[in-house]
Amino acid sequence: MSKLKLATVWLDGCSGCHMSFLDMDERLIELAELVDVVYSPIVDTKQFPDEVDIALVEGAVASVDDEKKIKKIRAHSKMLIAIGDCAVAGNVPSMRNPFGPEAILNRAYIENADTQQQIPCVVVPKLLRVVRPIHEFVKVDVFLPGCPPSADTFHTALTALITGEPLDIPALTRFGA
Repeated sequence: MSKLKLATVWLDGCSGCHMSFLDMDERLIELAELVDVVYSPIVDTKQFPDEVDIALVEGAVASVDDEKKIKKIRAHSKMLIAIGDCAVAGNVPSMRNPFGPEAILNRAYIENADTQQQIPCVVVPKLLRVVRPIHEFVKVDVFLPGCPPSADTFHTALTALITGEPLDIPALTRFGA
């Protein structure tokens, strides 16, 4: 049996889901026997591959760049899994929604800056008016809620999805269940 291609992606969030994923510790060795990690912030690949079997996506969609990225990921992934509460519901990144992007940028780069008070126009991507979870942009196959999901949740879900065993997470977390 050939290995499945696994990608992990980080949108607007804190990277806590990736840290929890890494907390699988020695179980990562088991996982490595079943999958090849072909894209991730923890590997050196710069371009999202043309074909991915499973994409784990952390974070909410907060910028134009995030929106483009999630649409590309969906188009090139057989299964897309929203990992963590930011991806599932917007969570902490969406706390800026009542204020709008202009007020947030002004607060961060003008009001709180002692020198060079200016809003960056190159490094910081254009922010969307509202931060939203990924399922509002693309179809999500599985939701793994939690802030972050535990290493045990990652291991259980990935093992089931890779081996075809029943997925032992609440029915509401599986789209269309």
